[in-house]
Amino acid sequence: MTLLMRATDLIGMPVVTIDGGEDVAEVKDVVFDPDRNEVMAFTLNKRGRFHGPLKQILPWPAVHAIGRDAVMIESAGSLADRDDLSGDLREPPANRDVIGDAVVTDAGVALARVADIVVEVGDEQAAVVGYALDNGKFVPIPQQLAVSGETLVVPATVERFLVDDLAGFAAAVESFRADLAGGEQ
Repeated sequence: MTLLMRATDLIGMPVVTIDGGEDVAEVKDVVFDPDRNEVMAFTLNKRGRFHGPLKQILPWPAVHAIGRDAVMIESAGSLADRDDLSGDLREPPANRDVIGDAVVTDAGVALARVADIVVEVGDEQAAVVGYALDNGKFVPIPQQLAVSGETLVVPATVERFLVDDLAGFAAAVESFRADLAGGEQ
């Protein structure tokens, strides 16, 4: 089963253990790899009155499931200490934040700015499949042609697949992928 969610819907979601039902953290932010469009991890906040950033993060492989109301993990031991990690998980690059970036087609048409990312959550991975734009549209994305830290370049054909709501977005993503696959033959 897959589920489409805005990244902002994940922020603040409780992280709950399966082994004891303990609410161990809440999602602070989504860390994703824009080159592969995959969610890599979640940064975390403490829960409760004295909440604030945790040094630990939740790597994607440690996620058991994501539902509409919680992120499920096996146990509190699923959280990883940032100091024990390497590379982008230890310190995500600053240019990874695409919120506010302009989305421009490879034909030079400015579509709008990114207001949110849309994540497709499945059993094995969470993939970034599109963006919610600040003009109210949703745009499906392939692997970006270019990500500069200020502008995301997408194929011009994406304009035919813009939709106004998240409910219709799954079909737009599927149609866009089929269109791209047909063009590669």
